[in-house]
Amino acid sequence: MMEVKFQKLDGSSISYVDKGEGMPVVLLHGFCGSSRYWEEVIPELSRNYRVIAPNLPGHGESEPLSNGATIEAMVDRIKELIDVLDLEKVTMFGHSLGGYITLAFAEKYSDQLYGFSLVHSTAYPDSDEAKKGRQVNIEKVQQQGVRPLIDGLVPKLFSPEHTDEKYVETAKEIGYGTTQEGTIHALQAMKDRPDRNQILEKTELPVLLLAGEQDQIIPAEKTFSVTKPNITHSVIKSSGHMSMYENPIELIRKMQEFMFK
Repeated sequence: MMEVKFQKLDGSSISYVDKGEGMPVVLLHGFCGSSRYWEEVIPELSRNYRVIAPNLPGHGESEPLSNGATIEAMVDRIKELIDVLDLEKVTMFGHSLGGYITLAFAEKYSDQLYGFSLVHSTAYPDSDEAKKGRQVNIEKVQQQGVRPLIDGLVPKLFSPEHTDEKYVETAKEIGYGTTQEGTIHALQAMKDRPDRNQILEKTELPVLLLAGEQDQIIPAEKTFSVTKPNITHSVIKSSGHMSMYENPIELIRKMQEFMFK
């Protein structure tokens, strides 16, 4: 298990992993995940970089935010942590929900980024159908707690060929640890997020867009929404929505190639 550190920020505590030395890299996990999502990635990246992997509010050991039902509130929490750690600039990788936060961070604090990456994520907002699904899930969590949501969600995150792997159960266990309040906040935040394709269109920062070859949650065309010289499109083979488990070697290679440029 990776050592988890704690920092009090504006009345609530955030937990995070901080490993290695060198250029700082921030890894943001997805919905009902935690810094443990990156446990195959952090040891390798931390050989050459300082890797910071926060637990989002209400996830892992981080406390929920009182105003936490927006992507922007989560952005400000990550910004607070980066400032407390005295990091002038970072490279940020955001998985799924973490990607929505990364894009919003690039919109508000681009001067603190060397570059950024969306990992199985998208700049598009939720469709009307998806928003209805988020609301159904909010009500489900309010009535039944987090566990039934996780049991239904997690197997869909993986490609069909990987649903019997042990790491699917690991992802479920991580999900069960998400607070009810944090889960509801995250669902509401994803439901309400705007279209941020203009951030990709305007940014001059290096951007890496990573899609899973068999992602059933966010297909490649949703990830590869903007084409520009500073934006790299890359597909991870034999992976659904969870390449950090399904194909960590290829994910790490693509992350390192991006930062080495």
